Amino acid sequence: MNCKSFLLLGLALAAVACGQPPQKTSDIPVYLDDAQPLEARVDDAFSRMTLDEKIAMVHAQSKFSSPGVPRLGIPEVWCTDGPHGIRAEVLWDEWDQAGWTNDSITAFPALSGLAATWDRELSRLYGKSIGEEARYRNKTVLLGPGVNIYRFPLNGRNFEYMGEDPYLAGEMVVPYVEGVQSNGVAVCVKHFALNNSEANRHVANTIVDDRTLYEIYLPAFKAAVQKGHAWSVMAAYNLYNNQYLCSNEVLLDKILRKEWGFDGVVISDWGGVHNTLQTAKHGVDLEYGSWTDGLTMGKTNAYDSYYLADPYKEAIRKGEIGTEELDARVKRILRLIFRTGMDRNRPFGSQASPEHYAAARKIGAESIVLLKNEGGLLPIVGNPGKILVVGENAVKMMTVGGGSSSLKAKLEVSPLDGIKARWPEAEVVWERGYVGDTGGEYNGVTTGQDLRESRSAEKLVADAVKAAEGADYVIFIGGLNKSDHQDSEGLDRIQYGLPYGQDDVIEALAAVTKRLIVVNISGNAVAMPWVEQVPAILQDWYLGTQAGHSLADVLSGDVNPSGRLPFTIPISYADNPVQTEAQYPGVPRDSTIDGMPILDMEYTEGIYVGYRWYDIHGGVLFPFGHGLSYTTFEYGDPHIDRHITTEDGSVEVTVPVTNTGRVTGSEVVQLYISDVEASVPRPMKELKGFAKVTLQPGETAVVTFTIDKDALSFFDARQHVWVAEKGSFRALIAASAKDVKGTVEFTLK
Repeated sequence: MNCKSFLLLGLALAAVACGQPPQKTSDIPVYLDDAQPLEARVDDAFSRMTLDEKIAMVHAQSKFSSPGVPRLGIPEVWCTDGPHGIRAEVLWDEWDQAGWTNDSITAFPALSGLAATWDRELSRLYGKSIGEEARYRNKTVLLGPGVNIYRFPLNGRNFEYMGEDPYLAGEMVVPYVEGVQSNGVAVCVKHFALNNSEANRHVANTIVDDRTLYEIYLPAFKAAVQKGHAWSVMAAYNLYNNQYLCSNEVLLDKILRKEWGFDGVVISDWGGVHNTLQTAKHGVDLEYGSWTDGLTMGKTNAYDSYYLADPYKEAIRKGEIGTEELDARVKRILRLIFRTGMDRNRPFGSQASPEHYAAARKIGAESIVLLKNEGGLLPIVGNPGKILVVGENAVKMMTVGGGSSSLKAKLEVSPLDGIKARWPEAEVVWERGYVGDTGGEYNGVTTGQDLRESRSAEKLVADAVKAAEGADYVIFIGGLNKSDHQDSEGLDRIQYGLPYGQDDVIEALAAVTKRLIVVNISGNAVAMPWVEQVPAILQDWYLGTQAGHSLADVLSGDVNPSGRLPFTIPISYADNPVQTEAQYPGVPRDSTIDGMPILDMEYTEGIYVGYRWYDIHGGVLFPFGHGLSYTTFEYGDPHIDRHITTEDGSVEVTVPVTNTGRVTGSEVVQLYISDVEASVPRPMKELKGFAKVTLQPGETAVVTFTIDKDALSFFDARQHVWVAEKGSFRALIAASAKDVKGTVEFTLK
């Protein structure tokens, strides 16, 4: 039975129950007829609703759902975390697990890893796959992806985002959005906007100039909305212009809805709404997770006390606000429902399928970045003899924890198990090396691992060093984890260096073997004081279900590494652009807003975020866009076919790239633009294009980039327009932000 038939049957039964004759097919209301235009269906359904039904639709009825209109057969809206996999089911009013036995899913790589693939088609595969899992569980909205900019390396939630560059994040988010929504499931792009740290996220008022806002922090959201056609967006917790993001007139009304033409639903982050009137006028369409009037978070009797519930209706009754804003948000919610739950052509989806495992493995392998490979230590070929694996992260499950992206994975292959599976003939030995986090529980999901340790730190190091004697390869697998003050929601990191004394372990191993490979698992840059002592270094990520297999694929050369850094790794924390208290964590003020104490966080670094900063100030260990391969590539001279002759014209830059090595590999060719004659301060260069090409040994491909006005423009805050000034520009073809292969100049006349 299709969706239309089911709804008609339901309406017919309801009519019979009320003593009315059932409807005939010819009497189908417009809103139930999916052959009708979307807006006609929205208008028709809206015209049939009462004020109480409208008010009910704009706030939650449970932890993750809001009502539809039962009388009209319009279904509920069901949301789910998160961007890396579908969250386990929780109780109606609580965060605790519901105890289902069929909600174990595929854990996909964290979005920092997806961004590191620099591969738009892999992003589409990711979105399609995770969308199928959301659809299988009949979810309306997937709460992701996240595209907040990597502003500095202590943000605990950087692992959920797509790096430091707005162009890269914008290009990678669009196919993800399209892939998810092809399943009739809405994405919810988050966290809009300026949510670039976790400390004080509920009370931080961001102070940022308009040019920085438009050039750095909005482009990825704009791409998701205008190019990806995202159906929903999540408003952030923090403040901007002294207004909470869930009721922010500038970001939600003026920019998102009016400038960008967004016709979807804005959803609050859970507990992000703080008032009724301001939110009713300029704020979110759907309020989730609030706790009001002294009621504890998540109790059933709290829902009618939400800011957009009874207080909203009372404000309308008193004439404090009209119904125009309510009507608009209800129509947006109806539009979302017709695009998702009431689309009878919605595919069925699937969960934890072989296809999804294969997708996770492929994305994971192509995300891993080979940072260093001195002497060609990697790949490990043939029978490697004895492999010593050192480090807690070689065995620790990483799918549990980290905040709302925590998952209940049906399978998680550890790095150690992946290595053992790839080299069954080898002697693979594991030593712990250090003790990090012995826990493994989040909201009732547990890893089942017992990681308790009785040996001292000194003994652990000594045992690892002794085991390294005679090993053909020593692979240290460490980094961060999903614990508090590491890669985790709600709290930021408290140090740039590796925790748990890992540096001591690495240096001790480097002193006794020249065949040491360090694998750093994290969603953030970390200090590497031992970098000169270690011949091979890999940047790995939280890769989910197939983590161990993805890593083994790269270590063995079964997959030639092609990942590239989506952020800069500075030498030390002192080298990054965020240094003062005013920049982070902010300066407390004496006054409050909506009864909350507020601190001001100033983005005084302006547009100089990531490589834009390091290009001027230095301090780079591994640059943005960096990544090595098991083969070599040679770039020819870039060529422009013609000069720009009009303001709206464009030019094509071409460059030949040849695989000069012995194995097939993929190169990420990067295009940066430099404005030579700018009238305003501009970065030395900015990423404006990239292409990932796979080449056989000896094969050459000609890579073409189109440079248009958008690639040349800066945001003129005074005129509130994007401006491309006439004059000289340079197109830089590069393998990273520091490895420029060729430059060609052109003129905008």
